[in-house]
Amino acid sequence: MALSGVLVLGTIGLSKAEDSSDPIIIPLHNWSSQLVMSYAVGQMFEEMGNNVEYITTDSQAVYESIRLGDVTLELEVWEGAFGNSFRAALEKGGIHDAGDHDAYTREDWWYPSWTKDACPGLPSWEALNECAAIFATPETGDKGRFLGGPVDWLKHDAERVEGLGMNFVVVNAGSATALWAELKSAEQNNRPTVIFNWTPNFVDAVWPGEFVEFPAWEEGCDVDPSVGYNPETTYDCGNPPNGYLKKAAWDGMPEKWPGAYEVLKQINFTNNQIAEMAKLVDVDGLDPEDAATEWLAANEDLWKPWLM
Repeated sequence: MALSGVLVLGTIGLSKAEDSSDPIIIPLHNWSSQLVMSYAVGQMFEEMGNNVEYITTDSQAVYESIRLGDVTLELEVWEGAFGNSFRAALEKGGIHDAGDHDAYTREDWWYPSWTKDACPGLPSWEALNECAAIFATPETGDKGRFLGGPVDWLKHDAERVEGLGMNFVVVNAGSATALWAELKSAEQNNRPTVIFNWTPNFVDAVWPGEFVEFPAWEEGCDVDPSVGYNPETTYDCGNPPNGYLKKAAWDGMPEKWPGAYEVLKQINFTNNQIAEMAKLVDVDGLDPEDAATEWLAANEDLWKPWLM
């Protein structure tokens, strides 16, 4: 979809003839910022004269698809959620790190501010565990419920609950939308809740809150039982508090689409910019593709130089 009526670009420094006429394959996942960013970058590529195709993919398996050349790139490689899958693909070859965003990431258990009124020892995970009963639901009996993200995000919350001896049951939401629906419901009833959340996204502007503070992340606590709080288990620590947000690309991209690849390397977003992308969908209610068009129109000073 070209940005007809929105962008008027003159001759750009990157030669359109350099890039293959085969479509650049951009993956779509199940959270709003990734969808909006993917469509926005796809529209940039189309303005350069490239063909673009979008495919819905699993957010873990996508790195294997990129490595094999079935998908061209990934714009949001979150360290906490996808670092292991990304590293595994890098070790096999065929995929490479295409640079970092300025944005830093955090992905972990989180609660809205009113929850602290009912459990004043927060953000300590030990205080949370002492308050477990206030998070109980009919589904979890006398244990607290933690509403996790979709299963394919592979956050290993059940392993953490076991490793830390927490009196919680992990229930996975079917989508990010389900997480926000839980927050709205909890707010309406002033009900304590603890859910999976991440930054950057729009949530802090709508529902102030805090991340739960677990035992500090240590390199290896996800694979080596001897590292971390419990010497018998893995995932007995919090997620990295300042994780990376990277881009990844198929090794064949620089040769097949050199112009688009040069743009990809320059693409760089901050936390606030990514949060604004998500807000256009999750708060303003726009379709992700329309949100991308609107975001591009409002931020030409940022991204137009990437195409020159």
